[in-house]
Amino acid sequence: MGWRIVYQGLIWTFSVFLGAVWLSRVLIVWRNRNTVPDISGPDYNVPPNTPTPPDEGEMGRPELHHTMPRVSIIVPARNEADHIEAALSSLLQLDYPDYEVIAVDDRSDDTTGVIMDRLDRKWHERSESIQHRLKVLHVSALPQAWLGKVHAMWKAAQEASGDWLLFTDADVVFRADAVRRAITYGEREHADHVVLFPSMVMKTVGERMMMAFFQSQFVFAHRPWKVADPESRDSIGVGAFNMVRRSVYEKIGTYAALRMAVLDDMMLGELVKQHGFRQRCVFGRDLLRLRWIVGTMGMVRNLTKNFFAILRFNVLFALTAILGVVLINLGPFVGVWIAQCWAKAGYLAALFAIGAMYFGMASRSDIPMQYFFLHPVGTLLFAMTMLRSMMVTLARRGILWRGTFYSLQELKQFEKSAPRWNWI
Repeated sequence: MGWRIVYQGLIWTFSVFLGAVWLSRVLIVWRNRNTVPDISGPDYNVPPNTPTPPDEGEMGRPELHHTMPRVSIIVPARNEADHIEAALSSLLQLDYPDYEVIAVDDRSDDTTGVIMDRLDRKWHERSESIQHRLKVLHVSALPQAWLGKVHAMWKAAQEASGDWLLFTDADVVFRADAVRRAITYGEREHADHVVLFPSMVMKTVGERMMMAFFQSQFVFAHRPWKVADPESRDSIGVGAFNMVRRSVYEKIGTYAALRMAVLDDMMLGELVKQHGFRQRCVFGRDLLRLRWIVGTMGMVRNLTKNFFAILRFNVLFALTAILGVVLINLGPFVGVWIAQCWAKAGYLAALFAIGAMYFGMASRSDIPMQYFFLHPVGTLLFAMTMLRSMMVTLARRGILWRGTFYSLQELKQFEKSAPRWNWI
Protein backbone atom coordinates (compact mmCIF):
# COMPACT_ATOMS: atom_id res chain seq x y z
CA MET A 1 0.00 0.00 0.00
CA GLY A 2 2.83 2.41 0.83
CA TRP A 3 4.51 1.91 -2.54
CA ARG A 4 1.20 2.49 -4.31
CA ILE A 5 0.76 5.82 -2.55
CA VAL A 6 4.28 6.85 -3.51
CA TYR A 7 3.65 5.78 -7.11
CA GLN A 8 0.41 7.73 -7.35
CA GLY A 9 2.11 10.72 -5.78
CA LEU A 10 4.84 10.65 -8.40
CA ILE A 11 2.24 10.36 -11.19
CA TRP A 12 0.39 13.40 -9.81
CA THR A 13 3.57 15.42 -9.29
CA PHE A 14 4.86 14.69 -12.76
CA SER A 15 1.45 15.50 -14.24
CA VAL A 16 1.38 18.92 -12.62
CA PHE A 17 5.00 19.57 -13.57
CA LEU A 18 4.65 18.67 -17.25
CA GLY A 19 1.37 20.52 -17.62
CA ALA A 20 2.83 23.66 -16.06
CA VAL A 21 6.08 23.50 -18.06
CA TRP A 22 4.48 23.02 -21.46
CA LEU A 23 1.55 25.40 -20.95
CA SER A 24 3.73 28.19 -19.61
CA ARG A 25 6.18 27.80 -22.46
CA VAL A 26 3.51 27.83 -25.15
CA LEU A 27 1.81 30.85 -23.60
CA ILE A 28 5.11 32.76 -23.63
CA VAL A 29 5.75 31.81 -27.25
CA TRP A 30 2.19 32.75 -28.25
CA ARG A 31 2.48 36.12 -26.54
CA ASN A 32 5.67 36.88 -28.48
CA ARG A 33 4.70 35.18 -31.76
CA ASN A 34 4.67 38.40 -33.80
CA THR A 35 7.73 40.09 -32.31
CA VAL A 36 10.22 38.47 -34.70
CA PRO A 37 9.65 40.20 -38.07
CA ASP A 38 9.14 38.46 -41.40
CA ILE A 39 11.15 40.29 -44.06
CA SER A 40 9.44 38.49 -46.95
CA GLY A 41 6.58 41.01 -46.73
CA PRO A 42 6.13 44.15 -48.85
CA ASP A 43 7.63 46.51 -46.26
CA TYR A 44 11.12 45.21 -47.04
CA ASN A 45 10.79 45.01 -50.81
CA VAL A 46 12.84 48.14 -51.40
CA PRO A 47 14.12 48.37 -55.01
CA PRO A 48 17.92 48.44 -55.53
CA ASN A 49 19.61 51.83 -55.18
CA THR A 50 16.66 53.24 -53.27
CA PRO A 51 17.62 55.28 -50.19
CA THR A 52 16.84 53.50 -46.95
CA PRO A 53 13.94 55.20 -45.07
CA PRO A 54 14.96 56.85 -41.80
CA ASP A 55 13.62 56.03 -38.37
CA GLU A 56 10.87 58.23 -36.91
CA GLY A 57 13.40 60.24 -34.92
CA GLU A 58 15.48 60.89 -38.03
CA MET A 59 12.76 62.43 -40.23
CA GLY A 60 13.87 65.66 -41.80
CA ARG A 61 17.56 64.67 -41.73
CA PRO A 62 18.28 63.73 -45.36
CA GLU A 63 21.98 63.19 -44.65
CA LEU A 64 21.00 59.95 -42.94
CA HIS A 65 19.45 58.56 -46.12
CA HIS A 66 21.92 56.24 -47.79
CA THR A 67 22.04 53.65 -50.52
CA MET A 68 22.69 50.00 -49.85
CA PRO A 69 26.20 49.15 -48.60
CA ARG A 70 28.56 46.65 -50.22
CA VAL A 71 28.16 43.05 -49.09
CA SER A 72 30.76 40.27 -49.18
CA ILE A 73 29.15 36.82 -49.25
CA ILE A 74 31.46 34.09 -47.95
CA VAL A 75 30.86 30.44 -48.87
CA PRO A 76 33.18 27.81 -47.33
CA ALA A 77 32.94 24.38 -48.98
CA ARG A 78 34.58 21.01 -48.49
CA ASN A 79 33.42 18.11 -50.67
CA GLU A 80 30.21 19.88 -51.69
CA ALA A 81 30.18 18.86 -55.36
CA ASP A 82 26.48 17.94 -55.18
CA HIS A 83 25.39 21.36 -53.93
CA ILE A 84 27.94 24.06 -54.69
CA GLU A 85 26.83 24.89 -58.24
CA ALA A 86 23.21 25.52 -57.25
CA ALA A 87 24.30 27.56 -54.24
CA LEU A 88 26.77 29.78 -56.09
CA SER A 89 24.50 30.19 -59.11
CA SER A 90 21.74 31.50 -56.85
CA LEU A 91 24.16 33.95 -55.24
CA LEU A 92 25.43 35.20 -58.59
CA GLN A 93 21.86 36.04 -59.62
CA LEU A 94 20.95 38.22 -56.64
CA ASP A 95 19.28 41.51 -57.46
CA TYR A 96 21.46 43.33 -54.94
CA PRO A 97 23.40 46.21 -56.56
CA ASP A 98 26.80 45.98 -54.86
CA TYR A 99 28.18 42.66 -53.66
CA GLU A 100 30.86 40.03 -54.13
CA VAL A 101 30.90 36.28 -53.59
CA ILE A 102 34.03 34.69 -52.12
CA ALA A 103 33.91 30.89 -52.40
CA VAL A 104 36.51 28.84 -50.56
CA ASP A 105 37.47 25.33 -51.66
CA ASP A 106 38.63 23.92 -48.33
CA ARG A 107 40.89 20.98 -49.21
CA SER A 108 38.16 19.16 -51.16
CA ASP A 109 39.02 15.80 -52.65
CA ASP A 110 36.00 15.73 -54.95
CA THR A 111 35.16 18.13 -57.82
CA THR A 112 34.08 21.06 -55.62
CA GLY A 113 37.10 23.17 -56.60
CA VAL A 114 36.71 22.30 -60.30
CA ILE A 115 33.07 23.41 -60.26
CA MET A 116 34.01 26.65 -58.50
CA ASP A 117 36.69 27.43 -61.09
CA ARG A 118 34.31 26.68 -63.96
CA LEU A 119 31.70 29.04 -62.53
CA ASP A 120 34.40 31.64 -61.98
CA ARG A 121 35.38 31.53 -65.66
CA LYS A 122 31.77 31.48 -66.79
CA TRP A 123 30.73 34.53 -64.81
CA HIS A 124 33.84 36.53 -65.63
CA GLU A 125 33.10 36.06 -69.32
CA ARG A 126 29.75 37.77 -68.87
CA SER A 127 29.08 41.51 -68.97
CA GLU A 128 31.14 44.07 -67.09
CA SER A 129 28.25 44.65 -64.66
CA ILE A 130 28.87 41.34 -62.94
CA GLN A 131 32.60 41.12 -63.38
CA HIS A 132 34.58 40.51 -60.18
CA ARG A 133 31.48 39.31 -58.33
CA LEU A 134 32.96 35.85 -57.84
CA LYS A 135 36.33 35.11 -56.32
CA VAL A 136 37.50 31.55 -55.70
CA LEU A 137 40.08 30.68 -53.04
CA HIS A 138 41.71 27.27 -52.68
CA VAL A 139 42.96 26.10 -49.29
CA SER A 140 45.47 23.26 -49.59
CA ALA A 141 46.55 22.89 -45.95
CA LEU A 142 44.95 23.45 -42.55
CA PRO A 143 47.03 25.21 -39.87
CA GLN A 144 47.26 23.67 -36.41
CA ALA A 145 44.56 24.53 -33.86
CA TRP A 146 42.01 25.50 -36.51
CA LEU A 147 38.79 23.83 -37.62
CA GLY A 148 38.59 23.67 -41.40
CA LYS A 149 35.36 25.60 -41.90
CA VAL A 150 36.30 28.32 -39.42
CA HIS A 151 39.70 28.74 -41.06
CA ALA A 152 38.10 28.95 -44.52
CA MET A 153 35.71 31.69 -43.39
CA TRP A 154 38.49 33.60 -41.64
CA LYS A 155 40.68 33.43 -44.73
CA ALA A 156 37.87 34.62 -47.01
CA ALA A 157 37.03 37.51 -44.69
CA GLN A 158 40.60 38.74 -45.05
CA GLU A 159 39.98 39.09 -48.80
CA ALA A 160 36.56 40.71 -48.42
CA SER A 161 35.85 44.31 -49.39
CA GLY A 162 32.28 44.63 -48.13
CA ASP A 163 30.82 46.77 -45.36
CA TRP A 164 28.80 43.70 -44.36
CA LEU A 165 30.09 40.11 -44.26
CA LEU A 166 27.51 37.39 -44.94
CA PHE A 167 28.64 33.90 -43.94
CA THR A 168 26.56 31.13 -45.49
CA ASP A 169 26.80 27.42 -46.27
CA ALA A 170 27.54 25.67 -49.55
CA ASP A 171 24.14 23.94 -49.70
CA VAL A 172 21.93 27.02 -49.27
CA VAL A 173 19.98 28.38 -52.24
CA PHE A 174 19.12 32.10 -52.12
CA ARG A 175 16.11 33.81 -53.65
CA ALA A 176 17.13 36.79 -55.74
CA ASP A 177 15.81 39.36 -53.24
CA ALA A 178 17.05 37.71 -50.03
CA VAL A 179 20.11 39.88 -49.41
CA ARG A 180 18.36 43.07 -50.50
CA ARG A 181 15.57 42.50 -47.99
CA ALA A 182 17.98 41.55 -45.20
CA ILE A 183 20.12 44.64 -45.74
CA THR A 184 17.01 46.84 -45.86
CA TYR A 185 15.98 45.45 -42.49
CA GLY A 186 19.47 45.61 -41.00
CA GLU A 187 20.02 49.23 -42.03
CA ARG A 188 16.60 50.34 -40.79
CA GLU A 189 17.22 48.68 -37.43
CA HIS A 190 20.84 49.88 -37.23
CA ALA A 191 21.65 46.23 -36.55
CA ASP A 192 25.18 44.88 -36.29
CA HIS A 193 24.32 41.21 -36.82
CA VAL A 194 21.33 39.84 -38.74
CA VAL A 195 20.29 36.18 -38.73
CA LEU A 196 17.75 34.95 -41.29
CA PHE A 197 16.10 31.58 -40.65
CA PRO A 198 16.09 29.34 -43.75
CA SER A 199 13.14 27.38 -45.12
CA MET A 200 13.83 23.67 -44.93
CA VAL A 201 13.32 21.44 -47.95
CA MET A 202 11.84 18.10 -46.85
CA LYS A 203 10.85 15.24 -49.15
CA THR A 204 9.92 12.31 -46.89
CA VAL A 205 7.74 11.65 -43.86
CA GLY A 206 10.84 10.86 -41.81
CA GLU A 207 12.51 14.14 -42.74
CA ARG A 208 9.40 16.13 -41.78
CA MET A 209 9.05 14.20 -38.52
CA MET A 210 12.62 14.88 -37.45
CA MET A 211 12.55 18.51 -38.54
CA ALA A 212 9.25 19.05 -36.73
CA PHE A 213 10.72 17.65 -33.52
CA PHE A 214 13.89 19.72 -33.91
CA GLN A 215 11.85 22.89 -34.41
CA SER A 216 9.70 22.08 -31.39
CA GLN A 217 12.82 21.82 -29.24
CA PHE A 218 14.17 25.08 -30.61
CA VAL A 219 10.90 26.82 -29.76
CA PHE A 220 10.89 25.20 -26.31
CA ALA A 221 14.50 26.06 -25.43
CA HIS A 222 15.13 29.41 -27.14
CA ARG A 223 13.69 32.91 -27.03
CA PRO A 224 14.42 34.49 -30.42
CA TRP A 225 12.29 37.50 -29.52
CA LYS A 226 14.78 38.34 -26.72
CA VAL A 227 17.79 38.43 -29.03
CA ALA A 228 17.18 42.12 -29.76
CA ASP A 229 17.02 42.97 -26.04
CA PRO A 230 20.42 44.36 -24.93
CA GLU A 231 19.61 43.43 -21.33
CA SER A 232 19.06 39.77 -22.25
CA ARG A 233 21.76 37.14 -22.54
CA ASP A 234 19.89 35.43 -25.39
CA SER A 235 21.89 35.27 -28.61
CA ILE A 236 21.60 33.47 -31.91
CA GLY A 237 23.57 32.38 -34.93
CA VAL A 238 22.62 30.32 -37.98
CA GLY A 239 25.15 28.88 -40.41
CA ALA A 240 22.86 29.45 -43.39
CA PHE A 241 22.78 33.24 -42.86
CA ASN A 242 25.09 35.02 -40.42
CA MET A 243 25.42 38.62 -41.62
CA VAL A 244 27.63 40.91 -39.55
CA ARG A 245 29.03 44.38 -40.09
CA ARG A 246 32.69 44.17 -40.98
CA SER A 247 33.67 46.68 -38.30
CA VAL A 248 31.88 44.58 -35.66
CA TYR A 249 33.43 41.35 -36.96
CA GLU A 250 36.87 42.88 -36.46
CA LYS A 251 36.07 44.28 -33.03
CA ILE A 252 34.97 40.89 -31.68
CA GLY A 253 38.27 39.33 -32.76
CA THR A 254 37.22 37.85 -36.15
CA TYR A 255 36.91 34.10 -36.57
CA ALA A 256 40.39 33.81 -35.09
CA ALA A 257 38.65 34.02 -31.70
CA LEU A 258 36.59 30.94 -32.66
CA ARG A 259 39.29 28.91 -34.39
CA MET A 260 38.31 25.63 -32.69
CA ALA A 261 34.57 26.28 -32.38
CA VAL A 262 32.48 23.32 -33.53
CA LEU A 263 29.37 25.50 -33.16
CA ASP A 264 30.94 28.44 -34.97
CA ASP A 265 27.63 29.94 -36.13
CA MET A 266 26.07 30.04 -32.66
CA MET A 267 29.26 31.23 -31.01
CA LEU A 268 29.62 34.08 -33.50
CA GLY A 269 26.21 35.23 -32.31
CA GLU A 270 27.30 34.93 -28.68
CA LEU A 271 30.41 37.00 -29.32
CA VAL A 272 28.38 39.75 -30.98
CA LYS A 273 25.93 39.87 -28.07
CA GLN A 274 28.61 39.69 -25.38
CA HIS A 275 30.40 42.69 -26.87
CA GLY A 276 27.22 44.75 -26.66
CA PHE A 277 26.43 45.00 -30.37
CA ARG A 278 22.92 45.01 -31.82
CA GLN A 279 21.70 41.58 -32.84
CA ARG A 280 18.51 40.76 -34.75
CA CYS A 281 16.89 37.61 -36.14
CA VAL A 282 14.16 37.46 -38.77
CA PHE A 283 11.93 35.08 -40.67
CA GLY A 284 11.69 35.12 -44.44
CA ARG A 285 9.60 32.39 -46.02
CA ASP A 286 11.44 30.87 -49.01
CA LEU A 287 14.15 33.57 -49.09
CA LEU A 288 16.64 30.80 -48.29
CA ARG A 289 16.08 27.13 -49.04
CA LEU A 290 18.11 24.34 -47.54
CA ARG A 291 17.77 20.57 -47.51
CA TRP A 292 19.50 20.01 -44.21
CA ILE A 293 18.64 16.37 -43.68
CA VAL A 294 18.21 13.50 -46.14
CA GLY A 295 16.12 10.60 -44.87
CA THR A 296 14.91 9.83 -41.35
CA MET A 297 18.44 9.21 -40.10
CA GLY A 298 19.84 12.32 -41.76
CA MET A 299 19.54 14.42 -38.62
CA VAL A 300 21.13 11.67 -36.56
CA ARG A 301 24.17 11.75 -38.85
CA ASN A 302 24.32 15.54 -39.13
CA LEU A 303 24.17 16.23 -35.43
CA THR A 304 26.54 13.52 -34.25
CA LYS A 305 29.41 16.00 -34.20
CA ASN A 306 27.33 18.80 -32.63
CA PHE A 307 25.46 17.71 -29.56
CA PHE A 308 28.31 16.71 -27.33
CA ALA A 309 29.92 20.04 -28.23
CA ILE A 310 26.74 21.91 -27.25
CA LEU A 311 27.08 20.30 -23.83
CA ARG A 312 30.75 21.26 -23.67
CA PHE A 313 31.90 17.62 -23.90
CA ASN A 314 30.64 16.97 -20.36
CA VAL A 315 29.29 13.44 -19.84
CA LEU A 316 27.14 14.35 -16.82
CA PHE A 317 25.51 17.27 -18.64
CA ALA A 318 24.94 15.06 -21.70
CA LEU A 319 23.24 12.26 -19.74
CA THR A 320 21.11 14.78 -17.84
CA ALA A 321 20.08 16.45 -21.10
CA ILE A 322 19.14 13.12 -22.69
CA LEU A 323 17.02 12.16 -19.68
CA GLY A 324 15.38 15.60 -19.68
CA VAL A 325 14.49 15.44 -23.38
CA VAL A 326 12.92 12.00 -22.96
CA LEU A 327 10.92 12.82 -19.81
CA ILE A 328 9.64 16.20 -20.97
CA ASN A 329 8.69 15.10 -24.48
CA LEU A 330 7.66 11.48 -23.98
CA GLY A 331 6.18 11.96 -20.49
CA PRO A 332 2.85 13.49 -21.60
CA PHE A 333 2.19 10.69 -24.11
CA VAL A 334 2.93 7.94 -21.58
CA GLY A 335 1.38 9.66 -18.58
CA VAL A 336 -2.00 10.18 -20.18
CA TRP A 337 -2.36 6.38 -20.47
CA ILE A 338 -1.08 5.30 -17.07
CA ALA A 339 -2.58 8.09 -14.93
CA GLN A 340 -6.06 7.75 -13.49
CA CYS A 341 -8.92 10.22 -13.20
CA TRP A 342 -7.81 13.78 -12.49
CA ALA A 343 -4.15 12.83 -12.59
CA LYS A 344 -4.54 12.83 -16.38
CA ALA A 345 -5.24 16.57 -16.39
CA GLY A 346 -1.63 17.73 -16.40
CA TYR A 347 -0.63 15.28 -19.13
CA LEU A 348 -3.60 16.33 -21.27
CA ALA A 349 -2.66 19.97 -20.77
CA ALA A 350 0.91 19.20 -21.88
CA LEU A 351 -0.36 17.35 -24.95
CA PHE A 352 -2.62 20.28 -25.80
CA ALA A 353 0.36 22.64 -25.50
CA ILE A 354 2.56 20.44 -27.73
CA GLY A 355 -0.25 20.29 -30.29
CA ALA A 356 -0.58 24.08 -30.17
CA MET A 357 3.15 24.36 -30.80
CA TYR A 358 2.87 22.14 -33.87
CA PHE A 359 -0.08 24.22 -35.07
CA GLY A 360 2.02 27.37 -34.78
CA MET A 361 5.01 25.80 -36.53
CA ALA A 362 2.79 24.64 -39.41
CA SER A 363 2.09 28.28 -40.29
CA ARG A 364 5.79 28.93 -40.87
CA SER A 365 6.91 25.67 -42.47
CA ASP A 366 5.81 22.87 -44.77
CA ILE A 367 5.12 20.52 -41.87
CA PRO A 368 1.40 19.83 -41.18
CA MET A 369 0.38 19.83 -37.54
CA GLN A 370 -0.58 16.13 -37.82
CA TYR A 371 3.10 15.39 -37.27
CA PHE A 372 2.29 16.00 -33.62
CA PHE A 373 1.34 12.32 -33.48
CA LEU A 374 4.90 11.35 -34.46
CA HIS A 375 6.40 13.46 -31.68
CA PRO A 376 7.18 10.38 -29.51
CA VAL A 377 9.09 8.73 -32.37
CA GLY A 378 11.02 11.95 -32.96
CA THR A 379 11.80 12.08 -29.24
CA LEU A 380 13.40 8.65 -29.21
CA LEU A 381 15.44 9.28 -32.37
CA PHE A 382 16.56 12.67 -31.06
CA ALA A 383 17.63 11.15 -27.74
CA MET A 384 19.50 8.49 -29.69
CA THR A 385 21.24 11.26 -31.63
CA MET A 386 22.40 12.92 -28.43
CA LEU A 387 23.62 9.62 -26.98
CA ARG A 388 25.35 8.72 -30.25
CA SER A 389 27.10 12.08 -30.34
CA MET A 390 28.55 11.50 -26.88
CA MET A 391 29.50 7.85 -27.44
CA VAL A 392 31.09 8.38 -30.86
CA THR A 393 33.07 11.40 -29.68
CA LEU A 394 34.35 9.57 -26.61
CA ALA A 395 35.18 6.43 -28.58
CA ARG A 396 37.11 8.40 -31.20
CA ARG A 397 38.55 10.76 -28.59
CA GLY A 398 37.55 13.57 -30.90
CA ILE A 399 35.31 14.39 -33.83
CA LEU A 400 35.67 13.52 -37.49
CA TRP A 401 34.32 16.37 -39.57
CA ARG A 402 34.43 16.37 -43.35
CA GLY A 403 37.36 13.98 -43.40
CA THR A 404 39.45 15.87 -40.80
CA PHE A 405 39.97 14.62 -37.24
CA TYR A 406 40.00 17.05 -34.31
CA SER A 407 41.11 15.66 -30.97
CA LEU A 408 38.89 15.87 -27.90
CA GLN A 409 41.81 17.31 -25.94
CA GLU A 410 42.12 20.26 -28.34
CA LEU A 411 38.37 20.84 -28.36
CA LYS A 412 38.14 20.77 -24.56
CA GLN A 413 41.03 23.19 -24.23
CA PHE A 414 39.22 25.61 -26.50
CA GLU A 415 35.94 25.14 -24.62
CA LYS A 416 37.59 26.13 -21.34
CA SER A 417 38.57 29.50 -22.75
CA ALA A 418 35.66 29.92 -25.16
CA PRO A 419 33.76 33.23 -24.92
CA ARG A 420 30.32 31.76 -24.33
CA TRP A 421 27.67 32.13 -21.68
CA ASN A 422 24.25 30.71 -22.34
CA TRP A 423 24.52 26.99 -23.00
CA ILE A 424 25.48 25.62 -19.61
